Amino acid sequence: MEDRQLYDADLLRGNTDSLLLFLINEGGSTYGYELIKEIGRRSRGYFRFREGTVYPALRKLEADGLVRGEWRRIAGGQERRYYIMTAKGRALMRRKLAMWRSFSSAMTLVLKPAGG
Repeated sequence: MEDRQLYDADLLRGNTDSLLLFLINEGGSTYGYELIKEIGRRSRGYFRFREGTVYPALRKLEADGLVRGEWRRIAGGQERRYYIMTAKGRALMRRKLAMWRSFSSAMTLVLKPAGG
């Protein structure tokens, strides 16, 4: 089977922050690779994020004060950067989620067959 992207990359690019903020908020604290895997799992493989997308987005969220990053030592002595939601990030996530739900509902209404 041919591996094709089924959506316009601009749609995802405009919603990457929302996905990351939602998952970070839900998880309490998480790291980049875990976020990549979770997005893939929850979307049943529909979204395939790469490190080159997620890590720059996480750095921007951190620079904007929406998440806080902290280094933690894991088994084997390696360090991993975990991300925790800030109050500012939680507020933005709630606004983005409300906007998405309204937008999605309106799109569904418009795309419904006439008379349906």
